[in-house]
Amino acid sequence: MHNYYETGWWSSSYNYPAKRSVGTDPFERIERMASASAVVMFSMSTCCMCHALKRLFCGMGVNPTVYEVDEDPRGNELERALKRLSGGTSAVPLVFIGGKLVGAMDSVMASHISGTLVPLLKEAGALWL
Repeated sequence: MHNYYETGWWSSSYNYPAKRSVGTDPFERIERMASASAVVMFSMSTCCMCHALKRLFCGMGVNPTVYEVDEDPRGNELERALKRLSGGTSAVPLVFIGGKLVGAMDSVMASHISGTLVPLLKEAGALWL
């Protein structure tokens, strides 16, 4: 499932999986990608909200696997599928923890503020506090 690229100054801080071939159905592809690591984030390299979530996770000591949708050869179909998964709101950022959809920026931040994000990360094996 891993297919993406190391770009930008932050590349050493995140997991960028090696290229592998994947199926053609974007929803199946997203499901495989999302379950491949404890924390998976679908992002756009120029998105400020995506950058903010990357920094949040990094600041917590979490090393998310980041898929830059705009750098994927089939990014348009991924983006459409992600938008549908998010309920029609923005396609990115979209975060999966333990293979389960947590949601976009608002959901992740609400979980962080309410104190439920850390237990999710611990349960997924992404945080060892």
